[in-house]
Amino acid sequence: MSWLQDALSNRVITEQLPEATLETLYMTGLSSLATVVLGLPLGLALVATAPGGLRPARAVNAALATVVNVGRSFPFVILMIAILPLTRLITGTTYGWLSAVVPLSLAATPFFARLVENAVRDVSAGKVEAARMVGASRLAIVGGVLVREALPALVGGATVTVITLVGYSAMAGALGAGGLGALAVNHGYNRFQTDVMVVTVVVIIVLVQLVQMLGDRVVRLVDHR
Repeated sequence: MSWLQDALSNRVITEQLPEATLETLYMTGLSSLATVVLGLPLGLALVATAPGGLRPARAVNAALATVVNVGRSFPFVILMIAILPLTRLITGTTYGWLSAVVPLSLAATPFFARLVENAVRDVSAGKVEAARMVGASRLAIVGGVLVREALPALVGGATVTVITLVGYSAMAGALGAGGLGALAVNHGYNRFQTDVMVVTVVVIIVLVQLVQMLGDRVVRLVDHR
C-alpha cells in the first residue's frame, strides 16, 4: 500500500502519465487507420494478381510480394531512423508523436497486408465462382464476396495489428516520439524510477487488453456464419 501511495504522489505519474497515454493513443490510432487504408488494398491486390486470382498477373504479384517481404524484413528501430527525411517531409518534424505515425504505418502495412491475404485466401472458391456465374464484376466480387466473407478474419487481423502498433509505439517513444515509451525510458530507466516503469507497463497492458476485447466483440458482431 505504501508503494502505491508513493507512486500516486509521484508528479511524473500524476502529471505526465495522462499526456503520455494520450500521445500513445494518438500515434497508435492514426497509424492503425493508415495501416488499414494502405494494407487492405495491398493484401487484396496480392490475392487478385496471384495465380488463380481474379486477375492473375505474375509480374505484378511478384513485385507486390517483394515490396511486402522487404517491408516486413526491416527492424522497426532501423526503419524509423532510415526514413527520417521522409518523416520530416510528410509531418514537418522528426520529433513528437506525430512524427512516429509515418514509420509506424510503413512498418505495419506489410504485416497487415499479409494478414489480409491469408484471410481472403480462406474464402471458399465456390462462392467466388457463384458470383462470377451471375455476372458480378471483379470489384463486386472483391467487396461483396471476398471482403464480406473474410470480414471476421480481417477484423481479427486488424486487432493483432493495432496491438503490434502499441508495442511499436513504445519503441518509437525511446527515439523521441513521446508517449508511454518515452516516459518509461526517460524516467523509469534513465532516472531509476521503478514506480514509473511499473505503472507505464500496467497502462500498456490495460490498453492491449482493451483493444483485444473490443476486437473480439467486433468479430462476433460481423461474423454472419
